[in-house]
Amino acid sequence: MNHQPFESWLLDDLPLAPEQRRELDSHLRTCPRCTALAETGLALRAPRMVTPASGFTQRFQARLEARRLAERRQRFWGLILFSVTGVGILTWLASPLLGRLADSPAEWINLVLGYLMFLISSVQVLTEVGSVLLRVVPGFVPPIMWMALASVLGGMSLLWTVSIWRFTRVPRGV
Repeated sequence: MNHQPFESWLLDDLPLAPEQRRELDSHLRTCPRCTALAETGLALRAPRMVTPASGFTQRFQARLEARRLAERRQRFWGLILFSVTGVGILTWLASPLLGRLADSPAEWINLVLGYLMFLISSVQVLTEVGSVLLRVVPGFVPPIMWMALASVLGGMSLLWTVSIWRFTRVPRGV
């Protein structure tokens, strides 16, 4: 049986000519498939409005306020933890200097200059090691390995970015 014009008439939801309407009605009396399609279309076009349960707005607003309060509390404790950790790390890094506060200013200057010289010489050594490696390593590693390394590093950075995004985003639903 040819359902095409009848299905189109039912699905397009356009006004039909009287002759088309008569053809459709006679077809619907004989075709269960098109009858089901027409009933489904009627059901979809006539949505029922469901009234929410009493107190829905108050419960929704209370949940929203509770979520906001929990987020504020979480941010507050996160800031406290971050601050305490930062102060602890700075204290640990500065502990060699803190013991020397009672020393004379000449010893302070000597200590600071010693740290600066250590840092400068460390940077110079690392620069030399890096330049030697950059001159020697490319001759030993084939290009396919460089491509694989670049792919792995790219994948890891993508994974890192996506994981940070997933863990830091705030869900917006209630």
